[in-house]
Amino acid sequence: MSQIIPIASGKGGVGKSLLAANLAVALGQGGKRVVLVDLDLGASNLHLVIGQRPGIASLGSWFSGKTDFKDIIQPTDYQNVYFIAGDSQIPDLTSLKYNQKIRLIRNLKNINCDYLILDLGAGTHQFILDMFLLSPQGLIVSAPAVTATLNGYLFLKNVVFRLLYTTFKRGTPGREYLEQLKKDPVKMQKLYIPQLVQTLSSVDPQNAQLFIKRMQQFRPRLIMNMIEDPKDADRATRIKNSCNQYLGLEIEYLGLTFRDIVQDKALSSQLPVVVYKPQSVLGQAIYRIADKIIAAPVHQFDADFTPESGNDNFQNIEDEANEDYNFKISGIDDLVSGGTLSTSELAEMVKTQNYELTQIRKENMLLRSKLLKAAEQGFKI
Repeated sequence: MSQIIPIASGKGGVGKSLLAANLAVALGQGGKRVVLVDLDLGASNLHLVIGQRPGIASLGSWFSGKTDFKDIIQPTDYQNVYFIAGDSQIPDLTSLKYNQKIRLIRNLKNINCDYLILDLGAGTHQFILDMFLLSPQGLIVSAPAVTATLNGYLFLKNVVFRLLYTTFKRGTPGREYLEQLKKDPVKMQKLYIPQLVQTLSSVDPQNAQLFIKRMQQFRPRLIMNMIEDPKDADRATRIKNSCNQYLGLEIEYLGLTFRDIVQDKALSSQLPVVVYKPQSVLGQAIYRIADKIIAAPVHQFDADFTPESGNDNFQNIEDEANEDYNFKISGIDDLVSGGTLSTSELAEMVKTQNYELTQIRKENMLLRSKLLKAAEQGFKI
């Protein structure tokens, strides 16, 4: 049975795909059979990191019925490493239907390999959360930047809520309580998971104990990427403390990587860093992470837990957290209260976002003027 390693981040730009590709190659060099899967559906570009030429065999061709699943598992130029390409040319892949998701999960679980590495898309779509919960030992990649830290924490908070709703199924007393609680978003955002579990233990003790058991099984692992100063590593400890205090979640700190110019050179050469320059600082950091993964004991959720079971198309707070103001504010409150973010860092983030919004407005005005001018010229003709 393969060990599934989903790799996720709250937002893009933190080096998630670079890490996934290099980790796959490093594990392959260590004698492990690895299958690397590009599940950033709709924005698939993982093939560029490993220099894999895009072909007709992809998840898109399989979903459209043009290819058998076994035929989209393609060999690469790297020892023991196989690759399943996504398909950015098929926009429907960004919103898989329920039966498509089930088919995909079952086929992925049937792959014969030592490690199945899933490079997930950025964000908190329900599909991404479910794929992350295929293993209790997924990797969450963050960076020291304030926005990256916030989005990484929000992603983990979303996953915990998804686990909560998966455990307290429709028709249970616990789910009924959660549905009532959703109607009061202010109360919801101020309620920490440990407090919520205490209440659910009296409302629905059987499922509450099951949720507690699954939270104990759930051990996501954090990698702090692209750091520039050793002090940036402290951010990982603070994220870990906030997850424990406000989510009741124990996360493991797997390692860090420094920002290294070699990654840009390797990417332009379409080579993994561990092949382009294995002795680089970044290359050695990836090897250390790979060694820790190989040495770590394998954990599994209980046999009854399957995130794909039940067609639970609920619309709730964790399914649209990035668009939900109250949910995001609650994440900021957690990190500021726990000391993960300082008020000065928060102020700097707001200042930066305001600047970015101003630039976007200017670009929109410029584009609007160009469109109007082009339209006027068209009418004259």
